[in-house]
Amino acid sequence: MEQSKIDRINELARKSKTVGLTDQEKAEQTILRREYVDSFKASLTSILDNSYIQRPDGTKEKVQKRKD
Repeated sequence: MEQSKIDRINELARKSKTVGLTDQEKAEQTILRREYVDSFKASLTSILDNSYIQRPDGTKEKVQKRKD
């Protein structure tokens, strides 16, 4: 995610705490927060896709999604 978008999220959060947001700004904040969360999840998924667990016997096993 671009730094300018993160800065805008922070700016809207500060404004929300002090003077409040308009409906348009609330909608923008919601969209930016969703984009941030999606970006974070994608980054974490990428990291986990390239991770391995080393067992005590020395074998390595690729990290897999949990089956609920």
